[in-house]
Amino acid sequence: MRTTTASRAASARKILIHWMDAMVILLGLVFVTLVLIYAARGQMGVPQALLTIAFLAGQFTLFPSVLRAAFDDRPRPTAKLLVSGACAAGSVLLLPHDEMASTATWLETGVLWVSVVAFYLPLWATACLGAAVTVLVSGYVVSITDRSWAGTLIPEAASCALMVAAMLLWRWLWWTIRDASDGQEAKARLAIAEERLRFARDLHDLLGRSLSVITLKSELAAKLSAKDQARALAEMDAVRELARDSLAEVQLAVDGYHTLDLDTELAGVRAALEAAGARCLIETRAGDLSPAGRALLAWVVREGGTNVLKHSSATTCAITIEGGVLEMRNDGVKDLSAAPGSGLRGLSERLTTAGGSLSAAPTPTGEFLLRAAVPA
Repeated sequence: MRTTTASRAASARKILIHWMDAMVILLGLVFVTLVLIYAARGQMGVPQALLTIAFLAGQFTLFPSVLRAAFDDRPRPTAKLLVSGACAAGSVLLLPHDEMASTATWLETGVLWVSVVAFYLPLWATACLGAAVTVLVSGYVVSITDRSWAGTLIPEAASCALMVAAMLLWRWLWWTIRDASDGQEAKARLAIAEERLRFARDLHDLLGRSLSVITLKSELAAKLSAKDQARALAEMDAVRELARDSLAEVQLAVDGYHTLDLDTELAGVRAALEAAGARCLIETRAGDLSPAGRALLAWVVREGGTNVLKHSSATTCAITIEGGVLEMRNDGVKDLSAAPGSGLRGLSERLTTAGGSLSAAPTPTGEFLLRAAVPA
């Protein structure tokens, strides 16, 4: 179960990172294409164009590295981040002045860098840095072109704010997915811990008094063995009866915690599966079943639910009970050739002894079907 929820979180992480990688690659290709167009028109010399492409390659090559370094937490700024910023500044400075006067596309390289810096700095520091970069870039554009301050600063500031907000929202989405996954694992571990405590309490209640009486009677029989052998023998007979009764009670506890209730087990399996992130659909029509039959099916539900949690990556588990037949299907089968475990083998022997049957195997549709039949 822990492996399943962890793998889902890891898959979500990969999807988010690869999506961002794709967007960055697309943006980088746009900028390189613009450089090639400017060079073909004669607006940029070949050396200038090659140097610009080198700056772009440096920034967009470093982007995935600085992104992944700040994906799960907020590290301190690194040399890679500074080099990436220098590359962004270089690409802006090399833009032909006539193109800078007519378009603000190239200024987005600086905005993209600020949005990544937001992963490394607190919000107030990011705001100060973004404002400084926006003012510097806008001032540079105004100084070499005839564009107005308002026409340059306002769009640049809006673009910077939106890009930073989008990046922070994107990382917040991952943190939300990660925390939800951790919460599911915590719920599952808590359910297991509560079940262990419940079993420990049952064993204590069962054996505490019996073992105390057995100890006292054994000590009494030892003292009486030299004085009153008949009474000592009677005490040892009582010890034997107590030991036999205790063994029977322990077997009942191990088999099903005294008496298993079918409805209780169904509710428990549903809670455990939903805590692990899987849907559990239950449909029962077992009103005519005998108490023994219901107890057997309750044990099947418990063992089947445990196997789904431990050995599958199911997203849906359906349990149907019609009369004396139970079917449990899940869509998370991993190994089609895996042999039944000891739990299923023991369960099969138990049902066979009671006149029922058990089968467990993958289906042609890719599901795993556990089917149990008990006498009505």
